[in-house]
Amino acid sequence: MGPSLQVLEDAKTSPTVQHSPIQKRLEDVPIIDGEKITIAVYQFSDKTGQRKPSDGVAKLSSAVTQGGEIWVIKALQDVGNEGWFNVVERVGMDNLIKERQLIRQTRQNYEGKEAELLEPLLFAGLILEGGVVGYDSNVAVGGVGARWLGVGAQTQYRIDTVTVGVRIVSVSTGKVLLSIATEKTIASHQSGADIFKFLDMGTRLLETETGFSVNEPVNYATRAAIEQAVVELVYEGERKGLWKFKDNTYKGSVPMSKPMTLNEALLKWPNAKLYCDANNMCYPNQEDTQEGNNEVKNVDNTSNGNVNGTSGDGE
Repeated sequence: MGPSLQVLEDAKTSPTVQHSPIQKRLEDVPIIDGEKITIAVYQFSDKTGQRKPSDGVAKLSSAVTQGGEIWVIKALQDVGNEGWFNVVERVGMDNLIKERQLIRQTRQNYEGKEAELLEPLLFAGLILEGGVVGYDSNVAVGGVGARWLGVGAQTQYRIDTVTVGVRIVSVSTGKVLLSIATEKTIASHQSGADIFKFLDMGTRLLETETGFSVNEPVNYATRAAIEQAVVELVYEGERKGLWKFKDNTYKGSVPMSKPMTLNEALLKWPNAKLYCDANNMCYPNQEDTQEGNNEVKNVDNTSNGNVNGTSGDGE
């Protein structure tokens, strides 16, 4: 009884922002080595034709969302901490063109030839196509229960699956560059207990029952499958050489020892080549040493990293 009441209490809260089911995976995708890719999404439709599963009468409601392109656009924007794709509007293209025409006509009517021109629309080099291609209900069904002397308990579960397919097409050649299919399970669980007993020599009847069920939202599972497909497209494109990940590994030299003043450094490393900054803080180059003689180089940070070198006899 407690879990069901808690769910009811949580449902009374204010609306909240719906975060990605796989937010961490989207953020962990490495950044692209280069400029963002401009990509267009026209539609991401339901190709299953499935209706919501029902034990009795048939339902007219679709089993999965009819607006999958919303999750596709969101995934493309968020992947790699928003470092991969510039998504251009194509789903509401008619509305966009009408609004641009309205702006253009209004400016010409009131400003004449001096009317400011609208910026040109961006064109995409890639198009993402695909849709929800499968919805299988009752893939796995089961449960367990027990009853003794009128007291019983039972639990049941059901597993459905949703499958999405996506592909990336080159606008210039029409070639399908990448194609990925992902699936996500949709779990439903129900538990309950009941009592059915006669009391006072069979003159009184006690009957009570309680239970709760948890159904994973189909929209949640569909979004997770779509976002995973976008992540896999990025990695698959890198494996096929369509783009590269940015290498954030530091290529410069890292001092192996804590910098010291020049006098302290000469005493501590009498045979090492020393590098000193503008504050007279020095550290050794441990890969290159000279016996009995110190070479001191002053690192000038204000001259684009140029090194002006002077050498002495250890003083």
